[in-house]
Amino acid sequence: MSQQADPHEHHWFAPPSRPVTWWYVAGLVFAQFVFYVALLGPAIVGIGIKVQQIVPDTQKTSALGTVAGFGALFAVVGNVLFGRFSDRTTSRFGRRRPWIVGGTVVMTVALLVMALGQTVAVVTAGWCLAQLGANATLAPFIATISDQVPQFQRGSVSALVGIAQNVGILGGTYIAQLFQHQIVIMFVVPAILSIGAMLLFAVILPDQRLPVRPPPMNVQEWLSTFWLNPVKHPDFALAWASRFLITLATFMFTTFRLFFLQDELGLSEDAAPAAVTIGVLVYTIALVASGWIAGKISDRTGRRKMLVAGSTLLFGVGIVALAHVTTIGQFYVVEAVMGVAYGIYVGVDLALVVDVLPNPDDSGKDLGVFNIANALPQTVAPVFGAALLAIGSAANQNYTLLLYSAGVAALVGALVVLPIKKVR
Repeated sequence: MSQQADPHEHHWFAPPSRPVTWWYVAGLVFAQFVFYVALLGPAIVGIGIKVQQIVPDTQKTSALGTVAGFGALFAVVGNVLFGRFSDRTTSRFGRRRPWIVGGTVVMTVALLVMALGQTVAVVTAGWCLAQLGANATLAPFIATISDQVPQFQRGSVSALVGIAQNVGILGGTYIAQLFQHQIVIMFVVPAILSIGAMLLFAVILPDQRLPVRPPPMNVQEWLSTFWLNPVKHPDFALAWASRFLITLATFMFTTFRLFFLQDELGLSEDAAPAAVTIGVLVYTIALVASGWIAGKISDRTGRRKMLVAGSTLLFGVGIVALAHVTTIGQFYVVEAVMGVAYGIYVGVDLALVVDVLPNPDDSGKDLGVFNIANALPQTVAPVFGAALLAIGSAANQNYTLLLYSAGVAALVGALVVLPIKKVR
């Protein structure tokens, strides 16, 4: 009979204390980059193109909303559940490896279903399955940072992961534009490459194996998977609230960025998409530079709170400044400022979050709960933003109210970091 463990009496694993190897870091960053290219190309551009192929123009916005909305729901649930599953996995291959590789394979098959699907129902089902597979990979993948990376290296490593994600988003957008008329290639080929990247990372990863079999969980314990008591774990709750607010602020703007350029700066429907692409490029270049520097500073000084709070505040200032731009050149300058701010944020925030996790044995589950602060605002922001745009404007163009509201959200997001006690 398998030995039973009581998780309330002791931890299974000691916190990591040895520096991680460059092989681990390189594999982590490369796998994250390729994976985000594979997932975000379809997410940002591909779904819209696919929907236009199978429904009339009059139905494309509602169809896109259906596919994206159900996919976001499956992403939230999947990230938390698969994080929990990986925490409790007793495979001889380790806790994280089976999910990291298996989830990527499921995502690839699901993206093929989407590429070949000819109805909204099939495309929606494919995207829901793709999100389950993607989050079966992502939750244990990010949890390896808590498993493997000591506190004094977390700023640098989390900065590189954040940079890889954002460069992957940019790469996915370009790949989608390049193969917009070859939908199967766009959806499937990068995903196949991501299987290879995750296999390589799985080989490099010195994965943990549970020494004992976890006890069975009852219904109440499974339901508790989706939350952490904010009274019992206030530092985690404050970090969660900060991430929710800055993500809300971000998507309140990015959801309507294309229309902002058309309505406020007078760009044509043909010119606006190119301006968005250039803006994202400027933003990403600034983010890469500031993110790497911020991660290094955070590790050397041991300070994370002021970097996170300061970058969130600067990001909010940038969003408010957008309400006052009158030329496309000014728009690009503000994008650069926001890129610097968000680079500092992604360079430090994940390290701060890992530092305040309540229990390292449950890092997959707890990081899944934290990921809700990423996913939920993406669902709320378009609805909230549309309502703000409509206030006092018959043409739904109250961008000043939208941008100032987003700025306030970022300001509050900066302030709630300050009371965190466990991290300097």
